[in-house]
Amino acid sequence: MTTAVTTRTDDERFMRRALALAEIGRTVPGASPIGCVIVLHGAVVGEGHNEVGIRHDPSAHAEIVAIRRACESLGRDDLRGATLYSTLQPCGMCSMASIWTSIERIVYGARRKDVHGMYFEDRHLDVLDIIDDAFRTDMSVTAGVLEGECAAFCYRPDDDPPLAEQANR
Repeated sequence: MTTAVTTRTDDERFMRRALALAEIGRTVPGASPIGCVIVLHGAVVGEGHNEVGIRHDPSAHAEIVAIRRACESLGRDDLRGATLYSTLQPCGMCSMASIWTSIERIVYGARRKDVHGMYFEDRHLDVLDIIDDAFRTDMSVTAGVLEGECAAFCYRPDDDPPLAEQANR
């Protein structure tokens, strides 16, 4: 297994791009401020922000949007050797999509504990649990890259967000 991007400096650089996408998502009606970038051999091959409300598609999370764009740009259905950068810890659906596309590494900013529970399913599944259950010994996870900056886009654990924004509740 060869990982092209492993330094903290590279991780922060690509996470900053994901943060810029989250900022775009904050300003687009129907989008959400979660950003994702997929990098292969040091180059961005797919990126996006949450587009659930834009597409009227509950699967259009930032990670899924970026995975679809990366696969389209590469003309293949796997992302072997790629790193996924997300401003928020991937949910179960996005973790499974990463497994199915053979992404090698997941790097995320805000952790589940840093944000309101509405961002995750109530089963308290964790990315690492999902990867372990899938027997992906060739996949690694790095958490907390620019954690505070990423968490600033989300409601905090003790906030009281409007019910209309709480899709998972």
